[in-house]
Amino acid sequence: MPDTDTTTFILIAVILAALGIATLVAFLLGRNDSIAVDAAVVKRFRAKLRVWWTMVAIFVIGSLIHWIGLVVLFSMVSFWALREFISMTPTRRGDHRTLFWIFFIFTPLQYILIGLGDEYYPFYSIMIPVYASLFIPARAAIAGDAKRFLERCAKIQAGLLVCVYSLSHAPALLDLQLVRTGGEAWTGSNVNLLMFFVLIAQLSLTLERVWSKLAGRHVIAPDINASRTWEGVLGAMMSTGVIAALLRWATPFFWWEALLMGVVVTAMASMGTLTMSAIKRDRGVTDTGTLVQGHAGILDQIDNICFAAPIFYHVTRFFFT
Repeated sequence: MPDTDTTTFILIAVILAALGIATLVAFLLGRNDSIAVDAAVVKRFRAKLRVWWTMVAIFVIGSLIHWIGLVVLFSMVSFWALREFISMTPTRRGDHRTLFWIFFIFTPLQYILIGLGDEYYPFYSIMIPVYASLFIPARAAIAGDAKRFLERCAKIQAGLLVCVYSLSHAPALLDLQLVRTGGEAWTGSNVNLLMFFVLIAQLSLTLERVWSKLAGRHVIAPDINASRTWEGVLGAMMSTGVIAALLRWATPFFWWEALLMGVVVTAMASMGTLTMSAIKRDRGVTDTGTLVQGHAGILDQIDNICFAAPIFYHVTRFFFT
């Protein structure tokens, strides 16, 4: 499993430089009252930047420690996100022992299998969707509480699938033996590929909001999220694809492959964010938790990554290994 290389540090420098410029712009907007910009928009932008700085700092530390640091990092994020999901969808007393297994057995086991390497793919690819999904209703039935049984089990299964299983495919990228189109072995670090994926997934969300604000006309699902538009998604797919193509030097992809990856990741990221909005609307909550004061929870920050990670992983595994 490759560690960081020179390209990794260049990619980190690019990300830090971009964040630095964005932070400077936010600072100037906040101080200049003559600029006709909505104060609430600036406030949300600055709050989002604080989240980005926090995520980048943690990610960089995990990258520099060793690849195992990234696996541990993602396992902690999964645990935290799952906790927010379960708190948002209350369960009954009879589910407590089932939740113990979910939090302290299946979640760590999934990441242990990821950490053991790609040869354990047959195990970590089915452990949660098959064995955990069968275990959850069986263990809940043993508790003897039949009230809203199907709904309770479905909530736990959905949380485990999104917050743990799907997200775990991101660090699983670290152990793929990658080749370029044509069969040439890729000599770069897989850490670069992981950072590339997280970066374009997060950028796609920001760019979708920008395009929806500038050109949004047709709302996708007004009763779920009135700010997400088809124009925003299409604009984000195009712009994220271009950015991904420009960053192809950090990946095993050719420019057109990186562009297509950017488009695919954006589409899945948009679906993930919209799905989480539907869940929050159903539960009557605005945010899944509080990651940064005045901002949303960690699940709100990674819902796009959760949905995009397994697709990005399997496309990469199928075409580039």
